[in-house]
Amino acid sequence: MDHPRRLQVLQAIVEDYVHSREPVGSQALVERHALGVSSATVRNDMGVLEEEGLIMAPHTSSGRIPTAKGYREFVDRIAAVQPLTPARRRAIQTLLEGADGIDDVMERTVRLLSKLTHQVAVVQYPSVSSAALRHLELVRMDEHQVLLVVIPTDGRVSQRMLRMPEPVAESVVLDARARLLGAVVGHPLAGAGAAVMAAAQQAPPAEQPLLEAAAAAVAAVLDSASGQRMLLAGTANLAQSTDDFRRSIGPVLEALEEQVTLLQLLSEMEQDERGVAVRIGAEDSSDPLVETAVVATGYGPQRRAKLGVLGPTRMDYPQTMAAVRAVASYLSRSLPS
Repeated sequence: MDHPRRLQVLQAIVEDYVHSREPVGSQALVERHALGVSSATVRNDMGVLEEEGLIMAPHTSSGRIPTAKGYREFVDRIAAVQPLTPARRRAIQTLLEGADGIDDVMERTVRLLSKLTHQVAVVQYPSVSSAALRHLELVRMDEHQVLLVVIPTDGRVSQRMLRMPEPVAESVVLDARARLLGAVVGHPLAGAGAAVMAAAQQAPPAEQPLLEAAAAAVAAVLDSASGQRMLLAGTANLAQSTDDFRRSIGPVLEALEEQVTLLQLLSEMEQDERGVAVRIGAEDSSDPLVETAVVATGYGPQRRAKLGVLGPTRMDYPQTMAAVRAVASYLSRSLPS
């Protein structure tokens, strides 16, 4: 849109509707915004905006509300994401710095983001492919049982009990542990199981059964972690926005529960020069998220994992974009390294 005043009118309609939930009329715009023109001129501008599909009349009243296209135009015109207030930044930092382990970090993140935006918050766990082995431990429990502890750089701690058919001496466990630490610490997770097996093949015969069992266990741990994991918080916020969904809210809740659609959407979203990605509505009317907006960004190594919020298209985009980007920044710094 190249008409500055009509853009100003569109922005005013979006801002008023987001905060009031009521269709916006020309007289209200003149009274609340310094447009510098009469209500008749604003009505004419609103007529053009409606013809362009940027606003619509939800019923026969004179008020108008933004369409998905109108929200898109509004969001694209936001020149830069504004920083959060110092108080909110301190709250984010304090909450995430007090977390204990990756699961606690993820849970605190979605609760915090949901509270800041009053929307459904979602966070993907860091990708296994982007992590490496930070530590690997073997602990002899008794002559037939050895505890394997796997700690990747993403902070997830996994344990497997290795049950050995033949007795294993403490000295064998200590030697095998030293061999593993030298062979695989810092190794990318993608090939960690193979690296452990290679170490087993080069080990003395006394260590080989234990190292082979450890290789199989490491591979199993990584297989179980390779699927994309996601946490949600704030789903109850949708219950306060049922009027924003002309259709049933049921398909949205089902998509959140199944997670597949949302995971696919997040994987396809690419952030812009402002550091966020915003998806408003959908071209396919059968899409369960057609009446929603998603604001997301990447975090962590190579920013592969995503976090963001989902809500109705009637969303406070400037504040939501700021909150998502700020939380992502603090989350990246809070991850175990």
